[in-house]
Amino acid sequence: MQRPDWAPETIDIERPSVARMYDYYLGGSHNFAADRAAARAMVEAVPEAPLMAQANRAFLRRAVHYLAEAGVRQFLDIGSGIPTVGNVHEIAQRIDPESRVVYVDVDPVAVAHSQEILAGNERAAVVREDLRDPEAILGHPDVNRLLDFSQPVAVMIVAVLHFVPDADRPEEILRTLRAALAPGSHLVLSQASDDGRDCTGERAEAERVYRRTDSQLFIRGRAELTALFDGFELVDPGVVWVPQWRPDAPDQAENAERAVFMGGVGRLGG
Repeated sequence: MQRPDWAPETIDIERPSVARMYDYYLGGSHNFAADRAAARAMVEAVPEAPLMAQANRAFLRRAVHYLAEAGVRQFLDIGSGIPTVGNVHEIAQRIDPESRVVYVDVDPVAVAHSQEILAGNERAAVVREDLRDPEAILGHPDVNRLLDFSQPVAVMIVAVLHFVPDADRPEEILRTLRAALAPGSHLVLSQASDDGRDCTGERAEAERVYRRTDSQLFIRGRAELTALFDGFELVDPGVVWVPQWRPDAPDQAENAERAVFMGGVGRLGG
């Protein structure tokens, strides 16, 4: 397989990446044959996979818009993925050009393309770190250059947690992040869920596909996701299927469970 100019030499283009599969679902072009093959296998197992990615991306956009309108001016997007239209900085800086955004991702392709997009934007940056090492994220010089943690920050962890196993203690990761936040900060979470859905066969096939990638899949229900908002007050309507979270139009929330992702937004009081 020929390596394109934009692919760092350090990555294995024969091994599928969840970030590049997600890019494929969203109609992006920064993916390789191995990513496309795995993504097509996922679509064969779960035909609504592209809908899931699109619904989740729409949830992120609505959440950022809500937070920016509420006065939040700092955003830390962890697991931001390969850039697509409607990035956090585009939404937030449209509402207030002074808004500051730091993207975090472990995938070198995602980081490289984010750097290209953000070139010349002094109020946005990207760093290569892993959600599972929150101390490294919080201590990164570019994070601290742009974000003032004595003021409210919105932490976005969207479509990432289902790649973090219970053994990595996601509740402790979130506890570490929460401890660094000032009152008035927010947490935005979403992940794949089987809550109330009869999808045993789909789940087994999806897990089989993702075992081919750099990340395995760990599904959680509504109660488990809600518990991860410990210390935060959930913003109405709480943890719901992502199309149900403050939809732009009522009909967008119909058959919401087809989106497979559940999510919510919490506010840190004090």
